[in-house]
Amino acid sequence: MNRLNVLVAGSTGYIGIQLVKLLCKHRYIKIKYLCGNSSIGKKIHFYDKELKKYNLPKIIKINYKYFKEVDVIFTALPNGQSQIIANNLDKKNVLIDLSADFRIKKVNIYEKFYKIKHKSKKLLNESVYGLSELNQKLIRDKRVIACPGCYPTSIIIPLFPLFKKRYLKNNNFIIDSKSGYSGAGRSILKKKKDMNLFKTLSAYGISKHRHNAEIDQELSFLSKKIRFNFTPHILPMFRGILSTIYVEKEKTISTEKIVKFLKEFYKKHKFIRINKRNALIGTKNVINTNYCDISVCETRNKNRLVIISTIDNLIKGGAGQAIQNLNIKFGFKIDEGLI
Repeated sequence: MNRLNVLVAGSTGYIGIQLVKLLCKHRYIKIKYLCGNSSIGKKIHFYDKELKKYNLPKIIKINYKYFKEVDVIFTALPNGQSQIIANNLDKKNVLIDLSADFRIKKVNIYEKFYKIKHKSKKLLNESVYGLSELNQKLIRDKRVIACPGCYPTSIIIPLFPLFKKRYLKNNNFIIDSKSGYSGAGRSILKKKKDMNLFKTLSAYGISKHRHNAEIDQELSFLSKKIRFNFTPHILPMFRGILSTIYVEKEKTISTEKIVKFLKEFYKKHKFIRINKRNALIGTKNVINTNYCDISVCETRNKNRLVIISTIDNLIKGGAGQAIQNLNIKFGFKIDEGLI
């Protein structure tokens, strides 16, 4: 099989570096161009020494003429920049975007949460929300794949099938998510010097975090009455997300039935692991992997459950899911480059 030529824009951020590492392991990928802004002229191993063993091109400024030479463009750029790239795609290009630019289907909602005018509205119809396990058919059919945010990935994977089956009540559930500081991007170290990220646990974005729009959009496809409170936190560690979700189940549905249903729903999906009832799970077993581990736990209130979901925010919540979507789009084995 011929290899696909790939361009990576935004290759030196935390997600970009992780993406390049995974692409280097993929048998059917050739990285033809690495693009950046402040990093132009540098070798990418300047940002991560592990990449020195690969023969990778120097980082250059993006030029749209390169698009005719590549099959796939990955964008790991600040919000707003992928829209400009999308408007200049060659007809044969597939765009796999790791920003929020094509996740939100309603332009007014995107502009409200991201405070940016959307400059590629027409391509929204050609895009798919690329949550790999839930949208495989659309991922195969669309040319713009919008990879989900890290928090929504950890939240929607366990909740979507249970709301669809109507095993859970859809109002007033609580999502408490904690992430390593890499989820906020490389600039967090400069912006938040006073926070002492390495020693403190901090809540942020209460009621107004941008990922509210994404969670609301995807779950509201199942019910217009979805109501939740989402509070994210930054942990004093580099990577990993743990989402603790407090829900109320329908009285006639047992916890065992919920666990059994989740196992059945995801049995053909290699990267989703449903643990036994009441299992206490953490980030340890998912760090540096593309897995999502899920546990359903009972509480003192027989009708309330705690659902725990954990991922590596840079892999399953970012670069790994992007590779998974590439594999779906082009018919490669789902774990190519990920194991």
